[in-house]
Amino acid sequence: MKARLAILAMAVALLGGVAAPTMSRAQGLVVDVNKGAVAPLPIAIPNFSGATRGGDIAQVISGNLERSGLFAPVPPARFPTQTMDVNVQPVFENWKGVGAQAMINGQVTVEADGRLRVDFRLWDVYGQRQLLGLQFSAPAENWRRIAHKISDAVYENLTGEKGYFDTRVVFVAESGPKLNRVKRLAIMDQDGANPNYLTDGSYIVMTPRFSANSQEITYMALRPTGSSLYLFNLETGRQETLGRFPGMVFAPRFSPDGGKVAFSVERAGNSDIYIMDLRSRQSTRITTDPAIDTSPSFSPDGTKIVFNSDRGGTAQLYIMNTDGSGVRRISYGGGRYTTPVWSPRGDFIAFTKQAGGFSIGVMRPDGSDERILTSSSLEEGPTWAPNGRVIMFFRENGGGAKLWTVDITGRILRPAPYPGSGSDPAWSPLLD
Repeated sequence: MKARLAILAMAVALLGGVAAPTMSRAQGLVVDVNKGAVAPLPIAIPNFSGATRGGDIAQVISGNLERSGLFAPVPPARFPTQTMDVNVQPVFENWKGVGAQAMINGQVTVEADGRLRVDFRLWDVYGQRQLLGLQFSAPAENWRRIAHKISDAVYENLTGEKGYFDTRVVFVAESGPKLNRVKRLAIMDQDGANPNYLTDGSYIVMTPRFSANSQEITYMALRPTGSSLYLFNLETGRQETLGRFPGMVFAPRFSPDGGKVAFSVERAGNSDIYIMDLRSRQSTRITTDPAIDTSPSFSPDGTKIVFNSDRGGTAQLYIMNTDGSGVRRISYGGGRYTTPVWSPRGDFIAFTKQAGGFSIGVMRPDGSDERILTSSSLEEGPTWAPNGRVIMFFRENGGGAKLWTVDITGRILRPAPYPGSGSDPAWSPLLD
């Protein structure tokens, strides 16, 4: 388990001064996240100079940007030079010659207390000017966090959208034969690094979900004696149950402020949605329809919930106020709509659609602009990156469940960098 980290990011006046990253975007050097990977931006990322970790940091940044599908790192073998002084302006003509339109260089310094200080610059090669200059400092063991934060700063500067690289993913790690699968709660960095298993596999875990404070998750535990919901504090390792319920309890999800958890309880064939106040531990039933109501997900402002229900004859998506009033249906397509998740930006709802095969799609909260992003024989469980522009989900292809990502355009579809079998992913907010 990863300890809470403290990385100090300082926007400093370097080589002529730098404003906030979003203010220093280059005119003419902009990556449009809404058009997908039509023409990823060629970017050169030489090894950072300095005493240690320079090559590792450059490699992590390159991997992050390449996986976004919006950037095409230039192969190092084509670089005109392998070492650069971060305080000297690059010879732009040399980098034009290898096809780079943007370039990142940096320097790593080991300070007296052993911390790493990393200075980096982002350059517009054709505009021949510096776009960004930042300095990060952190304990030496947190060098990957520095690389992720630099990736986020570059992504934001060139796209105008927040990055999503300094994040983690909690998921269900699966192993063993199909009829006797071991399902453990697991967590990793978004790039697959630092995988860690939080439960021992002696019981089945399902539907882990992050709190907005990123230090707490909730999940469902299934044992022969029944199901339970748990809170797991990632900083302390402390777990606690949310209590006993009259029936099977499942599909928990935090409210945006982390003060409540919505979930479903099934009893005598009927599933309804409840909300628990985590301070008082009082639960309120907010649906009473005899149909199956489940998979609640809060809107970012915490005033509404999207859920799926078969009250209309087949599973469709509905929205209601958090007191259960004002229920209205928003999906009307053929097939079954399940596992809705509200985007952290509030502009879309992601869902699983079953109509022959399985698909991951998005629609506006009023049900308009429905689009299918990806389809296969079996895929489900979407979760949003904190910038609301990338979705992770899992796909079964006969070889076990695997984690995948797709961008909001549907054009950038990639396997997530976790080599094992995994399902039910949940993306964390940006780390502190």
